[in-house]
Amino acid sequence: MILEKRINVTKVFLPPLTEYNEYLEIIWRNQWLTNRGELVLKLEKKLKEYLNISNILITNNGTIPLQMALKIMAKGGEVITTPFSFIATTSTIVWENCTPVFVDIDPDHLTIDENKIEKAITEKTTAILATHVFGNPCNVKVIEKIAKKYQLKVIYDAAHCFGVEYDNKSVFEFGDISTCSFHATKLFHTGEGGAIFCKDSELMEKLVFSHNFGYTGNYDLCGVGINAKISELQAAMGLSVLNYIDFINAERKKIVDFYNKSLDFSEFKVFKIRESTKWNYSYYPVIFNSEDILLKVQKKLFEHNIVPRRYFYPSLNTIHYLKGSKMPISESISERILCLPLYVGLEIADLQNIVNIINK
Repeated sequence: MILEKRINVTKVFLPPLTEYNEYLEIIWRNQWLTNRGELVLKLEKKLKEYLNISNILITNNGTIPLQMALKIMAKGGEVITTPFSFIATTSTIVWENCTPVFVDIDPDHLTIDENKIEKAITEKTTAILATHVFGNPCNVKVIEKIAKKYQLKVIYDAAHCFGVEYDNKSVFEFGDISTCSFHATKLFHTGEGGAIFCKDSELMEKLVFSHNFGYTGNYDLCGVGINAKISELQAAMGLSVLNYIDFINAERKKIVDFYNKSLDFSEFKVFKIRESTKWNYSYYPVIFNSEDILLKVQKKLFEHNIVPRRYFYPSLNTIHYLKGSKMPISESISERILCLPLYVGLEIADLQNIVNIINK
């Protein structure tokens, strides 16, 4: 039997090799591979202009920025967070010797339920780490008010949020610190990478030396640090991909529009984009009426070599080393949510096949 081609939930966007090679020639000429070389600085400048943000520091992945933020701001305390996110959100809290305190999610937007945050605050709470889920912003205004009232730091895991705007400004401008992933599967990527954002220039200076072992010069150590530096090779990929970012967004929008128009929503729903948001078409999750229906659909898609992803699954409060309390909304949605294939190059015939299988 000849198998149909495999359609994964996502696929990396690769720019023309000739364009990437042009940047490689610069690297070979400079003989400078890391430690904030020419291409890293150029990429930061271009991203700052494209995103219209105050400050940016690009890093070697999207997890270390969370670790840096927690190290500087959470100071070993309790961190209020969401159970509906990728494992890195919570594992970094534990890794930095802080205690995750889960708050359930809004069933429509899938972000942390801002109305339940205050009840979770104790004298040990030092920070809030919330996730903008699938590029959908949290209720940042309410969270900011709560943080000011209780003198808490706010960190946003904005891994999915490249290009997202809320109230006509980049979502990266909210909170004390925001982080993003530039992993190969993201709509903008550097192969492997990430970034950290904050408006406070003094805090950004601290982040810069913290991401380079604590050094501010050849011999000057300002404090404890970690190695979060991105390489010139990764920056070259980012510069190449950035040239196509508007094309990438437009192509992803076409796929989302096709799903919205063609799917039969009688057995599932999609999440609600928060009002005043310019979304980035980062994922297409559907929430089935039951897990049984999800499993039947998933099985049928697998039979046709179509591989969606149960994302996010399971609810993080159920993981054995986290020992969180019951989060009924997050647990229910985690069991019923499935991300459908969405990437540049996904053909209409394949999309129609996916839709036909699901609708049956």
